Amino acid sequence: MSSVTKAPLRFAALRNRDCRPYLIGAALAMMADNIEHVITYWVLWEKFHSPALAGFQVISHWLPFLFFSVYFGGLADRFDCRRVIQAAQALFMLVSVAWGVLFVTDTLEIWSACVLLMLHGIAGALWGPGEQLMLHDFVGDDELPSAVRLNATFRSLGILFGPVVGSALLLGLGPTAGIFANVLFYLPLTLFLFRTKYTGHTRDGGLVKRARVGLVDSVRVLREIRGNHTLVSMIVLGGLGSFFIGASLQSAMPIFAQDLGAGSEGTAYGVLLFANGVGGVVGGIVLEATGWVRPSVRAAVVSTLVYGATTAVFALTGNYVLALLMLVVGGVANLAAMSIGQTIVQLLAPPADRGRVIGVYGTAANGLRFGSGITVGLLGAVLGVHWSLGLSSALLCVGTLAAGVYAWRGTAAASAGDAPAGSSVSEPRNS
Repeated sequence: MSSVTKAPLRFAALRNRDCRPYLIGAALAMMADNIEHVITYWVLWEKFHSPALAGFQVISHWLPFLFFSVYFGGLADRFDCRRVIQAAQALFMLVSVAWGVLFVTDTLEIWSACVLLMLHGIAGALWGPGEQLMLHDFVGDDELPSAVRLNATFRSLGILFGPVVGSALLLGLGPTAGIFANVLFYLPLTLFLFRTKYTGHTRDGGLVKRARVGLVDSVRVLREIRGNHTLVSMIVLGGLGSFFIGASLQSAMPIFAQDLGAGSEGTAYGVLLFANGVGGVVGGIVLEATGWVRPSVRAAVVSTLVYGATTAVFALTGNYVLALLMLVVGGVANLAAMSIGQTIVQLLAPPADRGRVIGVYGTAANGLRFGSGITVGLLGAVLGVHWSLGLSSALLCVGTLAAGVYAWRGTAAASAGDAPAGSSVSEPRNS
């Protein structure tokens, strides 16, 4: 009986009265993000029929994470994270309203579409670091794994239902009314941030005024963390998954649906997409309910290896049922790997530079997603998408093993007293 009381509290973040409404609001905002994609991508294709613009849609979404994540992490370190996130939500809403105005006036042009697509991507990059600091502030170190995991799960729910709700708005209200209605989904999170007392810094002793954020300061942070093998390995793992697979699964899914088609291609496509999304949702719930996976380097490495291996099998199999199973298992493994990596990065980051370190992680885990267009897309034009995705998955597994060895060697050196002071830190305690 006593062992039960020592077990980690299941769904701890949902029991937190401040974290719970944040998670729900973030899920709605993420759904709104995806609703906007559904409506605007459809309108842009109908109006311009431009494959180049379709490619820019993906690039514009992830490139701001690559260039601005560290800078936006610095803003989260320096300012009240409630206001930083509200600024991001306001930018999301402004972009949705601007789309609606252009639709109503029939003045949409390619240049204005590109500007709005970039602003939308910038809003997403601005949101990320401040969100992670808020999660830590809501729950503290002990319950942080639950908060990060559940936040990823709720975001997966938003991603899963965004296309469904977006399609319903598109068909029921039309693109113009639908994009205006989408603004409402950003409001719950924005309004909640006026009510909560947490700023992202209260557990660290309150907001400390720092020098302005700049390139030199960001480089300083990178130099300070490079000796922490565990921290660096988690950033590398996030970057490997992002670069080698990233967003390629979703963009290449029509090809796999055609080749694996059971019944009609359209049905196969819808089921494959659903399986890809549901794995993250189910995985997050199961991992939170069971507590099977604790935040550690070993768990992050194994999860990433499973993600790479299942993606490789999916890429190369001709069996539709096996492909579905691999997508679901891979979704679980990917959510586990990303949530573990994010948790360890937060726990090991120096409190004064936590936002900047999270920004570095965001640069790797999100900004490098553009690379999957090279590793899977361009290489797929030469080898075929099946083989390019399979090869990319194999390279992910090799890189993951190398990152794991790097982390373990650093920990072993520190334990033996061979590493300089502060060059490596032990893994965070299980919780």
